[in-house]
Amino acid sequence: MTILKTRQEVEKEGKLNVFPYSVVSEVYEAMHNNTLDSVHMPHSDVYFVRVALEKHTGYWFPLDVVEAAMKLEGWRDKKQKGKKKRYHEEQP
Repeated sequence: MTILKTRQEVEKEGKLNVFPYSVVSEVYEAMHNNTLDSVHMPHSDVYFVRVALEKHTGYWFPLDVVEAAMKLEGWRDKKQKGKKKRYHEEQP
């Protein structure tokens, strides 16, 4: 299995709106079941990076792959616990 697929190939396979290319189906199901806290929704940065990757490579990468690559490069979701404090936040 290869993750190197164009957006058109993913759409042709009927996977454009399902995980790992989208979380919308999971979000709607979780909203219906009142379990929204159990769904991981990627930060908007992940979507912006994926669009930039598509523009430069022509491939439509899964969200989890893009997010993992971003984390390996040092990106941190601001919602994550243990985030670094800013200088002005450390002052008494």
